[in-house]
Amino acid sequence: MIPENNSKRILLAGATGYLGSYIAREMKDRGLKGVLIARSPEKLKHLESSRLQIVKAEVTSANTLKGIANNVDTVISTIGITRQKDGLTYMDVDYRANLNLLNEAKRAGVRKFIYVSAINGNKHRNLKILEAKEAFVDELKKSGLEYTVVRPNGFFSDMKDFLEMAKKGKVYLFGNGEQLMNPIHGEDLAELCLDLVDDDVEEISVGGPDILTHNEIAELAFSTQGKVSSIWHLPDWIRRLTLWTLRKFTSISTYGPLEFFLTLMADDNVAMRYGKNKLQDFYLIETRNSK
Repeated sequence: MIPENNSKRILLAGATGYLGSYIAREMKDRGLKGVLIARSPEKLKHLESSRLQIVKAEVTSANTLKGIANNVDTVISTIGITRQKDGLTYMDVDYRANLNLLNEAKRAGVRKFIYVSAINGNKHRNLKILEAKEAFVDELKKSGLEYTVVRPNGFFSDMKDFLEMAKKGKVYLFGNGEQLMNPIHGEDLAELCLDLVDDDVEEISVGGPDILTHNEIAELAFSTQGKVSSIWHLPDWIRRLTLWTLRKFTSISTYGPLEFFLTLMADDNVAMRYGKNKLQDFYLIETRNSK
């Protein structure tokens, strides 16, 4: 755990993203000293305090990062893109932007760098999203800094796809739907990331407290909306054909996120169980808020 005196400054990159916003909020709640960097700093004004400094910077532009890590003990990066946009590729953001941050951290004498990748990223380096992430992990490991690579399971926010399908009356799954996973809430993962600041773990895979099959996740999506379940199981050859077609006839910006989703949905993805948030409660809140 982080010492009570909160003497160590943390630099957080990606503070306006899904996970980053939870980490930023947790930093404020714990009274930690740090720097939150963002392309649109006005989005973080509500977190600014005497302990938390908000700085405008673009990690894709190394010049904007000069001096940003001075007097910083630990850098936490949640930088990454799911869908390519603004003309930026996975290599531009997941690899080069994080490398810009790493180089500045090394120049400033930062002690530790915590990077959030994805579950089983090292086993699926052939996927475009993970190729870029793992290329950065390689750089981080040989940087000479202390480091932790965090490999989270799917976020609760990713599980909204099940909820959206259930709203329309049918959930489509590949195979028998018995593949296992334990998705994690951003709030729980944020707590872990900050607890890792003074931990010597170099790599950790983590998921939420409940291990569920895809069928069980679909059932939750229906039950939290008071709907009768209608789960359609598609043969796996359709998934494989879809992957081949996407790679053959669409651009990386189109097939990148679908390639990632379709590949990981085919296997079990179970990590260390952590946290207190339940997917069922998340679905209930989402359903209530959508009414």
